Amino acid sequence: MDFKNPTTFITVKDYSVSGETFQLLLDEELQLLKTHPQPSPENLGRYYESEDYISHTDGKRTLFEKLYHAVKQKALRDKIKLIGNYKSGKGNLLDIGAGTGDFLVEAKKSGWNITGLEPSDKAKTISISKGINFAESLSSIANHSQDVITMWHVLEHVPDVQQQIIELKRILKPDGVLIVAVPNYKSYDAQYYGSFWAAYDVPRHLWHFSKTAIKKLFAQQDMDLVKVLPMKFDSFYVSLLSEKYKTGKMNFVGGFLTGLKSNMKAKRNMEYSSHIYVLKNLKN
Repeated sequence: MDFKNPTTFITVKDYSVSGETFQLLLDEELQLLKTHPQPSPENLGRYYESEDYISHTDGKRTLFEKLYHAVKQKALRDKIKLIGNYKSGKGNLLDIGAGTGDFLVEAKKSGWNITGLEPSDKAKTISISKGINFAESLSSIANHSQDVITMWHVLEHVPDVQQQIIELKRILKPDGVLIVAVPNYKSYDAQYYGSFWAAYDVPRHLWHFSKTAIKKLFAQQDMDLVKVLPMKFDSFYVSLLSEKYKTGKMNFVGGFLTGLKSNMKAKRNMEYSSHIYVLKNLKN
């Protein structure tokens, strides 16, 4: 995606793998940030080669990972309930970036006909052991075949966002529902931690979204943003990681207090650490 007259918003470091620095460029009209330079597709995989990349492992080595997985179980149930609020009945559900498959396991229990997409062979192997079926690629999925598509913290990893949205439009049924969760760089915790904010997660996160960016990008393909919901746990999770990047240690008290303050401020300005966007397909 070409930016019109981009400006440098902030310079950030990859704290989890490479130690390299990247610029985040701002498109003023879209209110969208772009990681620069973006790794080539051939090199991108090496930036995911870390045991600390928690969505690609079922690891419970540390107290932090144990807390993550404990909260995750409630979050999975809440996600299934959320889908039911916007899509009555059951049908075909595609989860893009399925990770280790726990969300699809929960969806299958609830009666959905599930399919996953996941680029990580390591995560996919774990998912397959849980009975998850995978499509070979997005392009292999039939037109207008999916009732619901979910992308839980995935869109920020996609190299070509606009082409991805075109494909989502193609495979979603005319009355289908798309659910996208992404970090929000306009949140208080993002402003507080600045270049240490863990949800920038460069260069794995190639894009950094605002509510304006999501609304405008999907409107280009006649997809309507019908609801924006908070992910309140994310402010605590991200703040704890940010404390580690900033101070070199896991400061649970500082991270908790910053996460709490972020959520309290977001009650007024509706800028949470992460948002869930519910979008509906208007026409084909």
